[in-house]
Amino acid sequence: MTCCGSERWARRVAAHRPYPDLAALLAAADEAGYDLSPADVTQALAAESAAGECAHLPGADVPAAARTALRAAFAAYEASFGHTFVISLAGRAPDEYLDQVLAAIRTRLGNDPEDERAVAADELRRLARSRLAALVTGAPVAGAPGTRPAGAPEMPRPRGSAPSPIARTWQFDRGLDHTGDPRANGPTSRR
Repeated sequence: MTCCGSERWARRVAAHRPYPDLAALLAAADEAGYDLSPADVTQALAAESAAGECAHLPGADVPAAARTALRAAFAAYEASFGHTFVISLAGRAPDEYLDQVLAAIRTRLGNDPEDERAVAADELRRLARSRLAALVTGAPVAGAPGTRPAGAPEMPRPRGSAPSPIARTWQFDRGLDHTGDPRANGPTSRR
């Protein structure tokens, strides 16, 4: 649910465990994201708080005027479409975040509600994918309090740091204990 606020998406991704590798997990997440119903998209959008997160863009000092512009743009977007603005910034450099967010809001404000709903659903899918990869690899989770803004690229886990509890759970589902040794659990078993 921290990756995508749709209960159906979360149940569907969890129901197909164990995954043989990260690529299979991400493929299943994408498939579940493409199959979101309008109600699922509404639920996921309601769980987002991108406006608050994007106001704290890392990588550069965001001038007060830019923060004001962001708040105004987010308010205009929400007034037009009835939900918060979501965007995946995966693959962008931190110094591009502000420009990318402002340009995307300006462009997307020109969409009709049906087209924007499709764009927002695709951004939710991309956000879920990057957040899920971050959880499994132990990287900070995009959009989580105290981390980078929603959709920001994953940061590599420092060498020698312990994997996240989610990563350990995923490893256990693959037949590994928290140490990563497949012999520790005996035959692969499900919970």
